[in-house]
Amino acid sequence: MGKIIVIGGGAAGMMAAAAAAEHGGEVVLCEKNEKLGKKLFITGKGRCNVTNHCDMEALFGNVVTNGKFLYSAFYGFDNQAAMGWFEEAGCRLKTERGGRVFPVSDHSSDVISAFSRRLKRGNVDIRFQKQAKSLLVQEGKVKGVEFSDGRVEYGDGVVLATGGLSYPLTGSNGDGYRMAEEKGHTIKETSPALVPLTIQEKWCRDLQGLSLKNVKMSLSLEGKKAFYEGFGEMLFTHFGVSGPLVLSASSYYGKKCRGGRAKLHLDLKPALSPEQLDKRLLRDFEENKNKQFKNSLGGLFPSKLIPVMVELSGIEGGKKIHEITKGERAHFAHLIKNMELTVTGMRGYEEAVITRGGVCVKEVNPSTMESKIVKGLYFAGEVLDVDALTGGFNLQIAWSTGYLAGMSAAEEAGNISARGMGTGKTLTELKTVRV
Repeated sequence: MGKIIVIGGGAAGMMAAAAAAEHGGEVVLCEKNEKLGKKLFITGKGRCNVTNHCDMEALFGNVVTNGKFLYSAFYGFDNQAAMGWFEEAGCRLKTERGGRVFPVSDHSSDVISAFSRRLKRGNVDIRFQKQAKSLLVQEGKVKGVEFSDGRVEYGDGVVLATGGLSYPLTGSNGDGYRMAEEKGHTIKETSPALVPLTIQEKWCRDLQGLSLKNVKMSLSLEGKKAFYEGFGEMLFTHFGVSGPLVLSASSYYGKKCRGGRAKLHLDLKPALSPEQLDKRLLRDFEENKNKQFKNSLGGLFPSKLIPVMVELSGIEGGKKIHEITKGERAHFAHLIKNMELTVTGMRGYEEAVITRGGVCVKEVNPSTMESKIVKGLYFAGEVLDVDALTGGFNLQIAWSTGYLAGMSAAEEAGNISARGMGTGKTLTELKTVRV
């Protein structure tokens, strides 16, 4: 029986270990922390958005970087297969708004427990506090792993699933990038992704803690067409803006602006056309015609937002509603549909959900996740130069690439039957999928 060594006990690593074991491999799972799934545990504020219940077009559409590379991985173990896998492992799931899938319990620990059961069933040898130092390679073939304590583990295949640089307190320090680079792999420039944005305008701080739902956001370079548009929920913070909508926007901002300035526009009333908004303002103003402007906006905005909107409107707060001119009303309507902020940068890896960049996918076989440079070396998850938007899509990348890498490693070691035993397709079937 061939031995598969999986480095990293996060989402992709646990799935790779489970898949390799399901397909007949003798698996050793090495994790530098004292427990598995440390980052997974805090994902989605502790709820763990395991995947997204959408069709394949939407699945690929939410991948920001190198979506075509994931063709075999996604079709071999898609979101439906992942959901079935977790349900069969005893983790009941539910689908919420936007197709987001969570454990019924709302506890990420249930996802980790599902893995623990599968790993135990597969007789996976889990080694805690085992930090990999380097890969052992001879004549272009991986032979094992050397650890920081000087010990060596020999194997027939190695899956590198060490994650990226985000949330360093969970152990993410870029070790996988270094180990891959030492053996000849190119590492695409890394940066925080799915991360809050910093804003120049001081009034933004006055809104700290305010959450806005159902707003439309766009990002653009000065005087240029928007390179991102989205709809959803956002949050004002002491440094700028955050929330699901902003995190998704940050992926495009990081790719386009590389930390430079950009214009962020908010449509606070996206359900209303400019004409409908004007009628709404006329109606509200008529109902409050004898009130001061600053006291007439309770039906339009949360109370915390009103002073800022009054300031930005240029209309004197004490001005009576019936005194407001048509031009002032038009300017106010434009502000509501085009609230402008200046993005000055992104927050750091400490607040980033994922890492952009990583092992160059051109050097990885998309049908197996095996290195094209070192035979027997496989990659899975965030260590690869692939990333997606919020909503469960990044974890789906982890499940799909982890499953394919683990299964491929097991087959290469000669431990898989013609069709295998897993939830997804076998490698033989995957090789018929055109990439």
